[in-house]
Amino acid sequence: MKTKLSIVVPVLHETEVINPFIEHIHKVGEREDYEIIVVDGSPEKNTIDAIKDRNVIKITSPKSRARQMNAGAAVARGEILLFLHVDTKLPLNAFKKIREVLENSRYVGGAFDLELDTLRRSLRFIAWTARIRVRLTQIPYGDQAIFIRKDYFDTLGGYRNFPLMEDVELMERIKKSRRKICIIKETVRSSPRKWLKEGIFYTTFRNHIIRILYSLGVSPDKLVKLYYKDYNR
Repeated sequence: MKTKLSIVVPVLHETEVINPFIEHIHKVGEREDYEIIVVDGSPEKNTIDAIKDRNVIKITSPKSRARQMNAGAAVARGEILLFLHVDTKLPLNAFKKIREVLENSRYVGGAFDLELDTLRRSLRFIAWTARIRVRLTQIPYGDQAIFIRKDYFDTLGGYRNFPLMEDVELMERIKKSRRKICIIKETVRSSPRKWLKEGIFYTTFRNHIIRILYSLGVSPDKLVKLYYKDYNR
C-alpha cells in the first residue's frame, strides 16, 4: 500500500520557474499518491499567484525557509514529508526510493546524493566533495531533497527558527537522538545559479567558512549576514 507523500516547497519570488517545477514533480510522481504544498514567503504572494495547477495547496508564511517549511508541514496530510527546493530536480524514481527507505523501520528519513546541473568541471568537483562529506557526516543539506516521517518530524518540533543552517541543525538533532537516516545513491540535480551569479570561488569559500563558524558555535543570526549580502530580518 502506497503512503501519501507531502511535498513542501518554500519559495520567494520564483514566478519564472514555479510552473515548470510543478510539472517536473508531476512527471516524477506519475501513478504515485502525493500532494504539493507551496509556501510563499513574500507578502505580495507573487509566486503562488502565478501557479496554474489548481490542485496545488498554496499558503503564505513570514519569510524564512525554516518557518515556511514548518508552515507547510503543519497542513500536510501525508505520512512522509519531502522538503524540496524549487531549483532541485528529482530522479524519476524518487518517490519509489523514498518509500523503499521508509519501509525499513530503522530509518526516520533521508536525502539524495547531490549533482549540480552543469557540465563545468569545477562545479562537478564541488558536488563530488559534497557527496563525500555527506557520506562521512550523515548530515545532508536542504538542496538534497530531505525527507522524513511526519510523526517523527512533529515529535522533534520541526525546524528551529533559524535564518540559516536549519537543515544542518535538524540533522544534528536526529543524530543526537540516535536515529538513522539514509542517503540514497540516486542523485538530485540542483541548479548552480548561486555559484554562477556570485562566483564559484567566492561561493565555495564562503560556504566553507560558514560551516566552520557554525561548528564553532557562531549563531545563525550572525552567519546569515555572510550568506546574504542584502539580508534583512
